Amino acid sequence: MSKAMTGTTRRELIVHRAGPAVTVQDGGRPGWIAYGLSRGGAMDRMALAEAAALLGQGESAALEMGGMGGRFEAGCDLRIALTGAPMRASIDGAPVVWHACHALPKGAVLEIGPLQAGAYGYLSVGGGLAPDEILGAVSAHLTAGLGRAIEAGDRIRVGADRGSAVARKLAVEDRFSGGALRVVESLQTRLFPEDQRARLETTRFTRDARANRMGAKVVPEGEPFGVEGGLSVVSEIITPGDIQVTGDGAPFVLLAECQTTGGYPRLATVIPADLPRIAQAPAGAELRFRFVTMDEALAAEAAHRAALKEMARRVEPLVRHPGDVPDLLGYKLVSGFSNGEHHDH
Repeated sequence: MSKAMTGTTRRELIVHRAGPAVTVQDGGRPGWIAYGLSRGGAMDRMALAEAAALLGQGESAALEMGGMGGRFEAGCDLRIALTGAPMRASIDGAPVVWHACHALPKGAVLEIGPLQAGAYGYLSVGGGLAPDEILGAVSAHLTAGLGRAIEAGDRIRVGADRGSAVARKLAVEDRFSGGALRVVESLQTRLFPEDQRARLETTRFTRDARANRMGAKVVPEGEPFGVEGGLSVVSEIITPGDIQVTGDGAPFVLLAECQTTGGYPRLATVIPADLPRIAQAPAGAELRFRFVTMDEALAAEAAHRAALKEMARRVEPLVRHPGDVPDLLGYKLVSGFSNGEHHDH
């Protein structure tokens, strides 16, 4: 990622405008937790898998857009995929479909507006975004001071793309409006009274407006949660999905850039397969929690990974409506003609 470019042969995406929460994200940095660095990476890693399926390539870094997108120009012929939470988007003023991939010719301008649902939209490109690596990844980890948010004037390097410029779409299930989250017991679940553990499954929670890449506050309907002596719990290793209960009794679900250790008691842990749903829950969304056994959690994770491997088979051609093609008359619509007297035998 740079503010300037020399030469004209580099493959790049030019940023003319970017929302305040636009960053480059990939699968994150596993293996650094002993040094106090959480994995980070995309809040909704399923969106990266969807982009890979649409573009016919392995998972690669993308622009993660929280709340608002931006204005981007193709510095060369590109293919793009729009995944994650749907946002209003257009290419050179013509609306384009979300959860799909499109050609973005050199000089074309992609406008991405506000969210229409969910919390994080993703812009991926054929070949992947390729800024400089830091500790083995290109993700911005703002909590740790690695990388930074994208700004107007950035020119982001793009890797080599060997795919074909065929428009495709992918049907996805709704994970952008809250819903049920499966949880397993954490190391500290049994510190909570039995009635509170039971109440976790019967309480309706609302995703609070206070949320970021570290975690999301969920406000219970009714009595708060807590455990006697909860503020003096010994710090232990924590992981994304852990549900910490702070002093005010409102739980926080920890997310991609969470700290690596913590001293608040943890009521439960959201299973990895359901993390995209909590990450994408918008403010005000209703959430519910349901305990599952470890065997059920492992089965859910296996099914989730199997679904990711099969995703490419669900990709379909994107057929545009004729009214959405401004230069329709410039296309060759037929390859021959007949006088009507020819008959097949």
